[in-house]
Amino acid sequence: MQFDQLKRREFITLLGSAAAWPLAANAQRSGRMQRIGFISAMAEKDPQGQLNVLAFQKGLLERGLNIGQNLRIDYRFGAVGVETIRTAVADILATSPEVILAHGTAVTTVLQKQTQTGPVVFTVVSDPVGSGFIQSFARPGGNLTGFTNFLEPSMGAKWVELLKEIAPGVSRVGILFNPHLAAGGGMYFTRPVEASAASLGVKTVRLPVQSSADIGQAINAFAQEPDGGLIAPPYNTTLPHRDLILVLAAQHRLPAVYPYRFFLTSGGLMSYGMDYADVFRRAAEYVDRILNGEKPADLPVQTPTKFELVINLKTANALGLTVPPSLLAIADEVIE
Repeated sequence: MQFDQLKRREFITLLGSAAAWPLAANAQRSGRMQRIGFISAMAEKDPQGQLNVLAFQKGLLERGLNIGQNLRIDYRFGAVGVETIRTAVADILATSPEVILAHGTAVTTVLQKQTQTGPVVFTVVSDPVGSGFIQSFARPGGNLTGFTNFLEPSMGAKWVELLKEIAPGVSRVGILFNPHLAAGGGMYFTRPVEASAASLGVKTVRLPVQSSADIGQAINAFAQEPDGGLIAPPYNTTLPHRDLILVLAAQHRLPAVYPYRFFLTSGGLMSYGMDYADVFRRAAEYVDRILNGEKPADLPVQTPTKFELVINLKTANALGLTVPPSLLAIADEVIE
């Protein structure tokens, strides 16, 4: 794993105090080698994907699990399309892991079909009940448990409100989604976006996409009419193709709202969502508990504990937007 692309601040923040690490190392458990599978929608060299891995490894180390000594992790990255996900799942299942960490709804969907008994801890899943992964948040009831990325689909309404506040001239909103891999066929966030937009007098346009080519065609076509803005929900397609989305948004001068801060470090305008890497650190606890004999059915699905609003003033200026003081006042971070 190479970390040359990571920003020094993010790297240091994630690792935390080095002095705390020996305490975890001293608690390393003896015994046989345990095996974990890790399937990620992000590419191996994706900076955020690297941060996710670091956070997960740090969480494991804090619980006395040391990679190479009493633990082995098999990774598969870039699990985006249906075929790449199936291949990644098949590869990981062939290693006979004791527990699998699954990144995203699409990966979890395939895993559920391929194994009804092997423990799975999912992360960044939008609608685990509606997707049929669990019976309830309190009592998952099967072989899957994990961590959601948002409390409820009404987050979509919040994105519309924020977009309209930072770009009052927007009268059309394009919503990117993958109808085949996203939660609820892409409607989980789309419907709340449409309802909120209607209340604000904003027209919505559904932009179904599956590949980079689809994304290019959809955004280029949408941008042919004026006063448009974009919303890129946290779907399996938007995350790995975020650089393309950001380039196209800048090219067409489209104000856009994104679900996570890491969109803004590459030039995005505004984001509202959870601390992404922290979910992977928290997931390490569930992996450890399962390795110690607990069952996913008895581990409640957890929701995010912190949300952050981030604004990129440089991008706002490039788009000719003046960020309202009221919005700046409630922002958790302003990138200048």
